[in-house]
Amino acid sequence: MKNFICVLLCLFLIQMISAQDSIPKKRLKVGLVLSGGGAKGFAHIGVLRALEKAGIKIDYIGGTSMGAVVGALYASGYNSTQIDSIFYNTDFDELLQDYIPRTSKSFYEKRNDEMYALSLPFRKLKIGIPAALSKGMYNYNLLSKLTHKVRHVKDFTQLPIPFLCVATDIEKGEPVVLRGGYLAQAMLASSAFPSLFSPVEIDGKLLVDGGVVNNYPVEEVRKMGADIIIGVDVQDDLKDRKSLNDATRILVQITNLDMIKRMKEKIKITDIYIKPDISNYGVISFAEGQEIIKKGEEAAMLQIDAINKLFNPSEPFKINNFKVEKDTLHIKSININRLDNYTRAYVLGKLRFKSGTNINYEDLKKGINNINATQNFSRISYKLEPYSNGDELQLYLTENPIKTFLKFGLHYDGLYKSAILLNVTQKKSLFKNDVISLDVGLGDNIRYNLDYYIDNGFYWSFGIKSRYNTFNKNVFTDFKDGELLTQLGLNSINIDFADLTNQAYLQTVFIQKFLIGAGIEYKHLKIKSDNLGTISPTFEKSNYASVFGYLKYDSFDNKLFPKKGWLFSGDIQSFLYSSDYTNDFHRFSIAKGEIGVVKTFYKKTTLKIQSEAGFAMGGDSVHFFDFILGGYGFNTINNFRQFYGYDFLSVSADSYIKGCITLDYELYKKNHINFAANYANVEDDLFKTGNWFSKPKYNGYAVGYSLESAIGPIEVKYTWSPELNKGYTFISVGFWF
Repeated sequence: MKNFICVLLCLFLIQMISAQDSIPKKRLKVGLVLSGGGAKGFAHIGVLRALEKAGIKIDYIGGTSMGAVVGALYASGYNSTQIDSIFYNTDFDELLQDYIPRTSKSFYEKRNDEMYALSLPFRKLKIGIPAALSKGMYNYNLLSKLTHKVRHVKDFTQLPIPFLCVATDIEKGEPVVLRGGYLAQAMLASSAFPSLFSPVEIDGKLLVDGGVVNNYPVEEVRKMGADIIIGVDVQDDLKDRKSLNDATRILVQITNLDMIKRMKEKIKITDIYIKPDISNYGVISFAEGQEIIKKGEEAAMLQIDAINKLFNPSEPFKINNFKVEKDTLHIKSININRLDNYTRAYVLGKLRFKSGTNINYEDLKKGINNINATQNFSRISYKLEPYSNGDELQLYLTENPIKTFLKFGLHYDGLYKSAILLNVTQKKSLFKNDVISLDVGLGDNIRYNLDYYIDNGFYWSFGIKSRYNTFNKNVFTDFKDGELLTQLGLNSINIDFADLTNQAYLQTVFIQKFLIGAGIEYKHLKIKSDNLGTISPTFEKSNYASVFGYLKYDSFDNKLFPKKGWLFSGDIQSFLYSSDYTNDFHRFSIAKGEIGVVKTFYKKTTLKIQSEAGFAMGGDSVHFFDFILGGYGFNTINNFRQFYGYDFLSVSADSYIKGCITLDYELYKKNHINFAANYANVEDDLFKTGNWFSKPKYNGYAVGYSLESAIGPIEVKYTWSPELNKGYTFISVGFWF
């Protein structure tokens, strides 16, 4: 009987075991934790690649800083190969510097930003330093475009893979877990490394890089529902003094001190801990991205056996395949927060699109760059919210509390000689949208330039200018059509030149590309020479009143070393009145224009082609306003024009036509060698005689070396002309002013 009962029990147990084996095992949920580490976070891409190859499906993702960026992209639907491609095609130099294309700057801003080597905020009689190297707008625009498909997902658990990231409340020193909102903004906040990127404001909290307080959010991912945690740690361990050899490494060590202490406890609750061997790389080693990715993949492959022991997938794994949609945005509404010092028209004028228009992310990026280029806003943020079968652009601008800036520069050229430039720029002086800028050049020849401008965006803007220029130079023109030189039997004459010009003008943007404007001008011109013997030393001391109009277009990406773009400029000026010191004034007009195009070949070779012309109309022109060619490296005023092969101010007439071809090769970053050839016909009434179309009378060539330095361009050019028996060497240092 006992044996029979034992047999029955054995049969029952076998049935129970068989039944349990037939019940499908519950699939374990996998959480992925990605730490911050700057460029070292490229290793996350390699880990994701290895997990994809192993068929490991990720159910939850949490990240900090670069881990948040990589994690959010993966959670949005990108696979590791696509993320690799995104990072490979990102210019991290531009990202770190918050690069603003020159084309995003207004004509006023281009001039105001291309003269100074250093700009510092000035407040309460104290010079400050910028809050950060970058506002992060380059990064934000890129992240917004990349997350276009999920831009309306406000709950991050509703992403293709549930996601969270961590930022730091800089005012309270507390971690902030971001589980919802605008994804691109959350990514930016989590990765806003202090001093490199400005803080990001979300829901009234000022947020910076989450790595300051929680660089490895393992507890938060576990709470999401993860059964197993795979953690990837790319943060630095404590470095010794030999390794702490730059400011970035020291700052990273400071921010990591507390986190490194707590990592031991975090590692204990990590099931699969992956620590890539990337100690030889730094947080800004973006150029070594592919090497770092490989290190991440290698580290993950070492853990594949351990990972496979924990998993028994019940369903086939499919790698993400993010299909890039058309990035068209139907902007049905634009909502701008209230501003004290700038109007809605001003902001819309910078955006260059209005409600009810269709744009793409490139248009949006250009608009945001235009706003950023003004330097009038310390923080810029935006969201794209669903609105009436389209999008509402919600734009949040924080006005820059710093309204005064001190700027400094220096320059040397053969005409104006050496000078130090001091600038004071004041925003919001009298009216909304206004700016006043005063340049003073102190050196061999004192100069100043005063600008007051009210920018009204799409509407007509108003400006006032006052400029004073002076120099002393032995030149090959006497500003009197050669009469004095002939009378004295000289080839050149030493002159003192002084020009005081005051203007008032109106201007606006035409078809969103061209600048069109008109104004009035009052000029005082004085030219004298103290070595004329018995002839009066002063041969011009007149006041002139005139009206002018202009049309300009400039898409060069760099003023002096462009690699692409077009340039067009045309203007006409009519002189209506003169105090007539020489008693030979008749009303006349001057028209001039310039066109140029730049194209880059093989990445480092640039071809620039320019052509320009000018002529006088109406009555006999005053020869003091003739077109005068010669020299290089100086800031042109009136009708002075640069021309290779001839010394400063050598050839003059009331009409001219000129062409120039420049071939520039960038030897290595910011170091250029170049060759140029220019040709011109310069003659009174050139376009009436038809000689403008004849063989060029004046030819000049130049070879040179140029360096884009922190103080501005440094250029050395040797120039010569077949018509002359000598060559000239021109040296120019610093931005032209």
